[in-house]
Amino acid sequence: MNEKQPDSSAADILDVKGLICPLPVLKARKILSGLAPGALLTVEATDPASVIDFPHFCSETGHALVEQSETEGVYRFTIRRKAG
Repeated sequence: MNEKQPDSSAADILDVKGLICPLPVLKARKILSGLAPGALLTVEATDPASVIDFPHFCSETGHALVEQSETEGVYRFTIRRKAG
């Protein structure tokens, strides 16, 4: 009956592979709203439009796009939640 507690030191990773626009950004927005200011969220997506959507989302909302990469069709975005 021991429930495994989440490791608060682990990076928050949102897997939205297989979803298409606008779902990856909408799911990221929801997760980011629950994170502390300055916290990092890594999003893994397969939608080619995400390379346009996530930079635009960050510029519109004030979150920082810290890193962006692509490996074998998986796009990875690391976003730092804005202060406040």
